[in-house]
Amino acid sequence: MARWNSIARGAAVAAVATISLAACSSEASDSGSSSSADGGSGEGLKVGSLLPITGSLAFLGPPEIAGVDLAIKEINEAGGVLGSDVTVQHEDSSDTDNPNITSDSVTKLLSGGVSVVIGAASSSVTLNAVDDITNAGVVQISPANTATSLSGYSPLYFRTAPPDTVQGNALGNLILEDGYSNIGVLVFNDDYGTSLRDVVQETVEAAGGSLTYGSSGQEFDPSASSFASDVQAILATNPEAIALIAFDQTALIIPELVAAGFDTSKLYLVDGNLADYSDELEAGALTGAKGTLPGASPESDFRSMLDSVADGGSLDEYAYGAESYDAVMLSALAAVRGGAVDGQTIADNLAAVSGAEGGTECTGFADCVALLEDGEEINYQTISGAGPFNSANDPSSAYIGVYEYGDDNTYSLLTSVYGEVPQG
Repeated sequence: MARWNSIARGAAVAAVATISLAACSSEASDSGSSSSADGGSGEGLKVGSLLPITGSLAFLGPPEIAGVDLAIKEINEAGGVLGSDVTVQHEDSSDTDNPNITSDSVTKLLSGGVSVVIGAASSSVTLNAVDDITNAGVVQISPANTATSLSGYSPLYFRTAPPDTVQGNALGNLILEDGYSNIGVLVFNDDYGTSLRDVVQETVEAAGGSLTYGSSGQEFDPSASSFASDVQAILATNPEAIALIAFDQTALIIPELVAAGFDTSKLYLVDGNLADYSDELEAGALTGAKGTLPGASPESDFRSMLDSVADGGSLDEYAYGAESYDAVMLSALAAVRGGAVDGQTIADNLAAVSGAEGGTECTGFADCVALLEDGEEINYQTISGAGPFNSANDPSSAYIGVYEYGDDNTYSLLTSVYGEVPQG
């Protein structure tokens, strides 16, 4: 189990690093932060992104891509990595329904000469792509993968989002603290979904509760065109509350729950479906529903900077933008510490720059590089609040945000909780 401390919003923000506004001034050049398959000198660090531009998690693509671009902008404004600008190549991960898109994108990234791939968002997509990426000697850092099966998967695979042992424990405890002990879980048959469900179930049962529905073998088909029978099946077990673990299937499932008379203030969502439903659902459909999302909620100035590099100049969602930013920053600092931009060098130095070996705390690329150049070890303070990498290349600790929906079907932060990631 993770060890939890509930914290107030102000304390959560205070525990998360802030970045220098001056370092990301809009007046400075943003060379290297645009998509380019063949940009740069060939000697600098080349970053690839494998993030969802299309598919069931496409709503996560814009903030994640903005996080990558914002980090590269800051790095290049500070002089780049080892004297050369960082360049980036963005490719579409899509989802598991479109494996050909993922495969083509991985081929493009590897042939493009990237040293590190940021992505994928989906754990299942990563499981389909990680061997090709890491076997090529390229580091993969996901800002959003949570499946427990990816912990320690490869010496070249890392993630800045915590495994489901953290979010699942937070979600289970949230439901229990709200007074529900016999719950149903409506979960799709996907590595991400079942991994998260397993931890929720373990947490609830350890506290004396039970799952009325949603145990192993009771998952729904994510490619189904209707989920009416699944909704009927879970409601037939009379759950006190329901955890809905899904992606874009959620927009079809919620109306079925509402039509059946389920009180959606007893509905709990997760990072895969915590989204703005103001345009998809009738007003009030989600009033009082809650959800969890890994990562400390970014401060408003960081959100504004994500907006500044996003297509269209603003974002509707900010989930995993900070984790994407952190992944690029850590990669660049690892290259600086190791003195080279190849994948193995980056992998060998990622844990150290994350603070796994101690070191002086630093925020922002320029400040951290200055310490490295003085021969000091560093402890990069993440925007997302994630702790140093552990031996499984997972964050050793993380924040989970708890959110609640209003009458307009948009969500706002209630609180954040801090958890340590268990190992072994």
